[in-house]
Parts: sequence; structure tokens; C-alpha cells
Amino acid sequence: MSLRPRFGEQVPSLTAQIARASNPGGTTAMWVRDRLDGLWRDEDFAGWYPRDGRPGISPAQLATVSVLQFLLGLSDRQAAEAVRCRIDFKYAMAMELDDPGFHHSVLADFRERLVLEDRADRLLDLALARLKEAGLVRERTTQRTDSTHVLAAVRELTRLELVTEVPPVAWTA
Repeated sequence: MSLRPRFGEQVPSLTAQIARASNPGGTTAMWVRDRLDGLWRDEDFAGWYPRDGRPGISPAQLATVSVLQFLLGLSDRQAAEAVRCRIDFKYAMAMELDDPGFHHSVLADFRERLVLEDRADRLLDLALARLKEAGLVRERTTQRTDSTHVLAAVRELTRLELVTEVPPVAWTA
């Protein structure tokens, strides 16, 4: 399987029109496309594929599907089905509405390519650099967490301690 890079891929107008009409508030997949378009380009994956052979599926699209799969908690089969059936996924991947998608095993093959030779680290470094360029990630900022889950964990621990401190005689009552 070889790579035939796609350059400057735009969302087809009919796909964009129907996606916006059916989801006026947008979806996670549409947000990813609108805000992170260009996060990966097929050229970033050029070294992963041989120069000859039949053309493969766009690795930039597969990386996008992998991100959506993680965000939405989908299995490979569910992610491949979403690419075939969901308009917002077709929008995110800049596909025509009649595009048949791909078999779910393609995602596993893509992950196999990803784990070779620290490719995942290089891909994430590239994504981080582009997110910084887009102003979505900043360095050295103060991070805050919501204390609700911390307090809940402390409360559970306190209850557990109280149960273990109760004498065994009280357990039978």
C-alpha cells in the first residue's frame, strides 16, 4: 500500500451544508475539524508507506478518526461505522457524503504503523507544535483542578477508615 498525499483538502460543500443543517450547534467531530484542521497532513506520514503499490487511505484521515475514536470511546468497528454513516465524521474527514469509508481493520493496521520507531512520539510532538501555533496550548501556565473529586475520594477514605475502626462485636448487631 502506498501513500498518495492529498493537498489542501477542503470539506466538500454539500457535506458541509448538510452537516451544519443537521447539527447547528456542531458536534465533537465538527469541532475537531473546525479548530484542528491541518493538525496532520499526509506529507507527515510519507516515510511510513512505500512508494509503489495501490494507494492507501489517507493517514491524516486515519489519525483524525483515531482521535475521534478516543474522544468518543468507540471501538474500531464503531469508529469505522461512524465514518460510513455519520455526517459529522464525514465533515471532520473532508469526505463526500457517498464515500463508503473503510474496513475497521484499517485502524489496527494504522496503529501498528504508529508504534514502530517512535512514530507516535514524533506525531504527538508535531501535533503539539501545531496546537501551540494555533494558540490552543500555552507553555508554563498555572493549572487548576476541581476539588470535588478530591473531596469525594477523601470522604470515601474517611468512611472506610470508620468502618475498619468499628469493633467486630458491632458488626454482628
